[in-house]
Amino acid sequence: MQEKIHPNYGPTTITCACGNVIETGSTKKDIRVEICSKCHPFFTGKQKLVDTGGRVDRFKKRFGME
Repeated sequence: MQEKIHPNYGPTTITCACGNVIETGSTKKDIRVEICSKCHPFFTGKQKLVDTGGRVDRFKKRFGME
């Protein structure tokens, strides 16, 4: 294997928008995410619509679901 071509791997923190902080290892520092396992509907069992730019409203309006 060639030396000095791999990125540095070290401890980092992943921060979710809900406030959850996860300590892990990565080649990047201080990763920020919008949805994690504590707030994702699949893991929590709660239905939560993540509406980016009014997409859900446009869909409902287009198909008369309001």
